[in-house]
Amino acid sequence: MSPAEENAIRSSARNGWLLSLPALVVLALAASGPLLIVVYYSFLTANDTGGVIRQFSTEGWRAIFLSYDIFEDRYTLADAHLTIFWRSVWLSLATTALTFVIGFPTAWFIATRPARQRAMWLFLITIPFWTNLLIRTFAINEVIRNEGILNTLLLWLGVIDQPLRIVYTETAVLIGMTYVYLPLMVLPLYATIERFDMRLLEASYDLYASRWTTLRRVILPIVKPGIIAGSILVFVPSLGAYVTPRILGGGKKMMIGNFIELQFLQGRNWPLGAALSVLLLIVVTAALLVYVKVANRDRSQGHG
Repeated sequence: MSPAEENAIRSSARNGWLLSLPALVVLALAASGPLLIVVYYSFLTANDTGGVIRQFSTEGWRAIFLSYDIFEDRYTLADAHLTIFWRSVWLSLATTALTFVIGFPTAWFIATRPARQRAMWLFLITIPFWTNLLIRTFAINEVIRNEGILNTLLLWLGVIDQPLRIVYTETAVLIGMTYVYLPLMVLPLYATIERFDMRLLEASYDLYASRWTTLRRVILPIVKPGIIAGSILVFVPSLGAYVTPRILGGGKKMMIGNFIELQFLQGRNWPLGAALSVLLLIVVTAALLVYVKVANRDRSQGHG
């Protein structure tokens, strides 16, 4: 390559960066700016009337794990905060597991239908996304409340003698989040299963493998990328869920999203709310990094 051609390539690359510079600046300000403000607020001092005092402090981060006992003049473990955080994590994991248990056979059913029918089934799966999340959550509430459809039907059938108390419990939150995020599990699984070579099932059965062995040793390893993608798509929004725990939990089964809102509006402890927001972002980022690592490992093994 001649020097003139090299200079032309460098000039083209430089011009490309200059043309994209305005978009990069806007992206940096819109994405990084608010995040940096939240991180900055997490290291300031809370104002008693709301807002912050421009004075460096780590009290917001310390308050996540420790609470100050004014009577004994010492710090104790913030059990309430840790309980809320643990509830958020385990409900998100349970939602991910439950959506997989329901979503995998659903995606398999759709992927094994005739090609002309798959579009209709996918259309039915995506219909809930046409409705606002708040309306969908109220719809679930109408189903599981004491005088709702579920209890009315069970009472009419004589299965129960008195209504089941489901609303305002962790079970209600789990049911609501599973319903809301189920399509996010089904779609990635369907995209992976659709490319599955069904001849591998015939080969497995020809080698006298049982259905369970075929599922465990043939199907699941091949559709693993879809499982990981669906799990991330469900786990991440579940961890920061706000509307569903607020309505179905009745304010009693608070998750970290509700707790953050409480600190900013009612508790007027902005540094604690900001620290909780950053902590939530760290957990979500860690989950995404695990997904990227596992996906890259599977991809390299596949090429090998």
